[in-house]
Order: sequence, then C-alpha cells, then structure tokens
Amino acid sequence: MKLYPTVRKISSLLWSALLPAALFSAETKPNIIFILADDLGYGDVGAYGQKMIQTPNLDKMAQEGMRFTDFYAGSTVCSPSRASLMTGKHMGTATIRQNSANEVALRDDDVTIPEVLRTAGYYNGTIGKWGMGLLESTGAPLKQGLDSFYGYVDQKHAHNSYPEFLIRDTQVEKLRNVVPNASPRGDGIATVRLDFTQTLFTEEALKFISTKRDKPFFLYLAYIIPHANNEVPKNKRAEGSGMEIPSDAPYTNRDWPQAEKNKAAMITWMDKDIGLIMARLKELGIDDNTLVMFSSDNGPHDEGGNDPEFFKSSGPLTGIKRDLYDGGVRVPMIARWPNKISANTVVSEPFAFWDVLPTLAELVAAPNTPATDGISFLPTLLGKPQVNKQPYYYWEFNSKGSMQSVRVGNWKAVRTGLQTSSEGTMELYNLADDIGEKNNVASSNPEVVESMKKIMLKAHVKSDAFPLGDWEAPATEGKPSKKKKNVDAE
Repeated sequence: MKLYPTVRKISSLLWSALLPAALFSAETKPNIIFILADDLGYGDVGAYGQKMIQTPNLDKMAQEGMRFTDFYAGSTVCSPSRASLMTGKHMGTATIRQNSANEVALRDDDVTIPEVLRTAGYYNGTIGKWGMGLLESTGAPLKQGLDSFYGYVDQKHAHNSYPEFLIRDTQVEKLRNVVPNASPRGDGIATVRLDFTQTLFTEEALKFISTKRDKPFFLYLAYIIPHANNEVPKNKRAEGSGMEIPSDAPYTNRDWPQAEKNKAAMITWMDKDIGLIMARLKELGIDDNTLVMFSSDNGPHDEGGNDPEFFKSSGPLTGIKRDLYDGGVRVPMIARWPNKISANTVVSEPFAFWDVLPTLAELVAAPNTPATDGISFLPTLLGKPQVNKQPYYYWEFNSKGSMQSVRVGNWKAVRTGLQTSSEGTMELYNLADDIGEKNNVASSNPEVVESMKKIMLKAHVKSDAFPLGDWEAPATEGKPSKKKKNVDAE
C-alpha cells in the first residue's frame, strides 16, 4: 500500500459532526458509481438544454437528483482530465497535463480515488477507458488501487469502438472484430464489426454491480461515447464512419448529415445504457444506497466529421475541446442518491474534478486522504451549507500556442500565446452577465487582471514533461529539449 501524508482535512472535521452518524457506519457505506462520457459537451444533454438529441434517462437522473450548472473537468483533453479526477490535482500540479502518447503515466506516489476508498473497505473496479498508464508502467490500473479492470488501457486504442482486443486486469482478451493494419497501440479501422465496446462495457458493468453488491463498491464506468475514431481518413468522415455506432436509430430518417446522425445515436445509446444501470440498482434493492455521478472529461469535439455547432454542443458557452474557454472545460455533472440528495436540485456553485477525491474520501470516512488541490463538496450534495470554498479554479494546456485560465467567483481569465512569451495575452470575462465569454473586459479591470496573473504564477508548478512554453522548456547539455510530439489528435 502506498504511504502518503494525511491531507489538510478540508471539511471532514467540520462536517462529520453535522452529518448523520449512520452515513459512516460499515453497514450503510454507499456504493459509488462514477460514469464518465468522452467528449460530451455541456449542451449535449437534455437537462442542459439539448433539444435534438434524446437523453431521457440522464434527464430523469437530473430530476431525481442534483444538477450542477458550473462544474468543470480537470482539463480540456482526455488523459490529463482523467488524471485530475483520479488524483485530486489541477493542471498546475498534476503528473499528467497533456495527452502524452503514453510517455508520462501516473507515478507510484500519485494517490488515486480507488486507493483512498480501499482504506475504507471498498472493492474498486474500472470499466472502459483508462488512459493514465500502460500495463508495464507505474500508471497501470491495478497498480493504482483497482481490484479489477476491463477496457482500454491506451487512450488511442480507445478511438476504435470495434477493436481486436481489450484488457482484462493485466491480460489481453481477444474480440471477434478484425482491424487490418492496426497499429501496435491497437487503434485502427475495423472491417469486421461484431463486438461493440459500448455494449460490452455496459454488460460488464451490470455483472459487476450484481456480483459486488454485498460489499461497498466503487465503479468507475468510463465510456468512450461520443469520441470519434480519429484514424478514419478525413475524406471518409462525412459519411459518418468517424462516429462509430451499430445503428443511427432513432435518427435514421432525420434530414441531418450522417456524422451528426451517428453522434446523436451514440449519445442516445449511452443514455439507454445508463438507464439499464439505474434499473439494475433498483432490481437488486441497492438503489437507495448507491451514489451515482455522471460527467464528461472535457468539452465537445470537432472530429470524425462532426460539427459541434450542429447540435449547439457547447450550449451557451464559447469554445470546444482543446480550448480553455468554458466550452472546453465546463461539463455536465449530475449526482443522484435517493433520500440523501434532494430531487430536482440545481447547484450554481463552481466545483471541479479535483474536488471529487476529497468529497468521496469524506463520504466514506476514509482513515487517511492525500493532499489534494480540491475541497469536499459533500455538504452541497447533502443539502448542507458549503462553508469551505475554493479560492480559485485553475487550468493550463501546453498546446494551441499554450494557455492558462483561472476562475475566481464570477471572474474568468484566459491567457493565450504562452508558447513563445511568458507574458502572453490576458483576457477577462464576467461570467455573471457574460456566460459566453464574448466581452473581454481586461482593459477596464487592470487590478483584477493583475490578481489573476498572480494566481496563475502561484498555481503553475513547472513540469519538465509539459512546459508551458519555449521559455520554460528544460535544457539538456546546454541544448534546448527536443520538440514535444504532436499528440493533439489523441
């Protein structure tokens, strides 16, 4: 077991006395299911304003639980966002800060949600996409606190919804699909499509819930919908083949581009599967003792022939995946726990992925929790006053010219152009009356801009693996470090 320092118990000491004692008893520790979509936009769900794509089960989950309007992913792309979720670190301190082509994995001293929950007696499983370290690395799933794993270890492998194999724990498990000329990482385009991984993952999740119901469990169900298969040639994507799905129903007869029919069908298919998960909890009589959370790893993509404007996938927000405007990082977040979380509740307080670990640690009364960048929002989930609040929320992304962003209250600052200059260009928005970040008010608020710069300086801890710009890149034997790989397509 990893050794790690006891955290500043941000809210545990304050709130444990106020929460029902039974909440922490061994007999009633809740099961926890965290469902993560892949590249699902803030506006792609009916509960968040989507009018064209059907998501009845997620909409019902929001009606029966809590919907967060200002919840943020860890990053604007896959791997670092998931690492933020698992370790409670924002992008200024996280081990993984970019899609790194598997060159950087979670370290042995990174402490994850499964490791924390294991100390409280939980069985931990992940089904779906991992993307934080290959099997031979320190970031392999079973080296990071998981008792079982089924899915894609490599995030690029996960582009393909019809791969030739998946990983079960530490072993390759062959599927019936055929992927000619697949890369060593497993990605490619299937010519024989028999095993759709979305269906395999849901079946595995239903089995997991049924077989583990007698002991508190944590299930991280990381679907790959609606990510695109980026290996499909660009001249083929208009046909919809970049958005892989067995059928475009119920949108077959819509007068839409094929790629958009497929994207909508992917989201509705995932919604159907989430309905199966919720139904299984009720069938087993564990619905009232299971906290289910749903979110997405970043904003919507413009890949696979898909145009995020078609469905207004960012909703009222500006930006998409790979942007640090809110459209790239603000995501749906729904939490449901009957008789604990009040139905039809809407929360506008901002929270983020790195708050999830301390929240779950407090929920299960974990004996030790690691130092994180997050706070527990358990009081909010249980309808209590949220006394402790984050002073700021911070992101960085060393692509597209390199950028940083910070949110403090309703102020949102975005700094771009950091690849070649440590100063960059600062923009400032007041989200209270400008949710779309259209009106840059930096010039009329110089004091706020300066305070945001100071936060950016404080929050960013230099990473040799992920320098923000040429001015920060490490040198080897007096020569600049080699240019980083272009991993944006991952």
